[in-house]
Amino acid sequence: MTDIADDPITLEIIQNSLQATADEMFAAMKKTAMSSIIYEVLDMGTGIMDAQGEIASSGAGIPAFIGVLDKAVKVIIAKYDQPDDIQPGDVFATNDPYHGGVTHLNDIVVAMPVFADGRIIAWTANIAHNSDVGGMAPGSLTGDATEIFQEGLRLPAIKIIEGGEPIKPVFDIIKVNSRMPDVLEGDVWAAIASVRVGERRLVELAGKYGTATFERAMDSFMDFGEQVSRAALADLPKGTFELSEEQDDGQTFSVKITISDDAFTVDLRDNPDQSDSPVNTSRDGVMVASQMIFKSLTDPYSPANGGSFRPIELLTREGSVFHAQEPAPIGFYYEIELRVYDIMWRCLAPHMPDKLAAGHFASVCGTFIGGIHPDTGRQYTIIEPQLGGWGASNDADGNSAMFCGFHGETFNCPAEINEARNGLYVDRMPGK
Repeated sequence: MTDIADDPITLEIIQNSLQATADEMFAAMKKTAMSSIIYEVLDMGTGIMDAQGEIASSGAGIPAFIGVLDKAVKVIIAKYDQPDDIQPGDVFATNDPYHGGVTHLNDIVVAMPVFADGRIIAWTANIAHNSDVGGMAPGSLTGDATEIFQEGLRLPAIKIIEGGEPIKPVFDIIKVNSRMPDVLEGDVWAAIASVRVGERRLVELAGKYGTATFERAMDSFMDFGEQVSRAALADLPKGTFELSEEQDDGQTFSVKITISDDAFTVDLRDNPDQSDSPVNTSRDGVMVASQMIFKSLTDPYSPANGGSFRPIELLTREGSVFHAQEPAPIGFYYEIELRVYDIMWRCLAPHMPDKLAAGHFASVCGTFIGGIHPDTGRQYTIIEPQLGGWGASNDADGNSAMFCGFHGETFNCPAEINEARNGLYVDRMPGK
């Protein structure tokens, strides 16, 4: 008789339950958030990590957020490494790219440990763009920033709820630093509700099938993800591929990708020093771009997990634009990440035309509008990505009116929502 921990049907049921839990977390956050950038645009993501912080399952949302949550949780685990540092009911938050936040200060990661049989068996986590976290400009994003201190409040992997109870002084600090304190508080609580929903579902799942079987299911599916990736890697063209491309500001960005039987190596060491303007990214952010390209080339249609990305090796130079060091500003990280994502894409596309289309418009084209609501007198901020065109593939024309590859499954905010919530009046649509 097959032990339940090794029964493939049981393991598959658990894996599908993890996916359903991540999706339920996404729905909970979408329905309870206060900012239209979250509940309409869906500038967010949810996921489940194993006890070590490796991503086991992810919900819907921005593709570039899939690889963020595991990196943030690993920083939390490393920081709170004493036996009593992490207890049931605790919730943590980080937004600092130099302390586990990966992206920029607007994106707050909220994470919660899941306990069963007296130990951590998993983590639930989410990330979302918050409309204003302080800083020198409304919306917390400005091209004038020369250091990260000007970009808003930094949360360096801190505990915000202890044993199920909010740490009130922490929430007071978060609120007083925002131009939109009630909205920020509401969005953070939506994130907390999301991870709590996920935690309850995983406790139920471990109780139903047993903790050992639950953990075995996560391990086995990550091992399967690695097997799938390595099998696809074996079919890719082998060799070293290089591309150097001049940017609008005159700098040259370069990438060297070496594909072997065992590894997908991305070398970004030969690139400019970090900038005094907010167009830098963290090393973890560049890893996310590498993961997106690698997934596109190997198995783009199956779920992504920690095992899927084990063949990736990333080489960067500290202090460069692709591995910024504190206190470099990083607010517009997404445009610089898109640049490296795009040069990786352009580097490989000629050699793998059946796997990579001609490319996309390669910019979030983020629109920022802010002011005082004429009816309520409160600060409002509108933030949303814009649409563009995608290049053709070998056998089809490119798509039009799509978000860039970085932003993926998001939407623009309806005019009616901006009028009702944000005080912006739309007189006509383009071309009308």
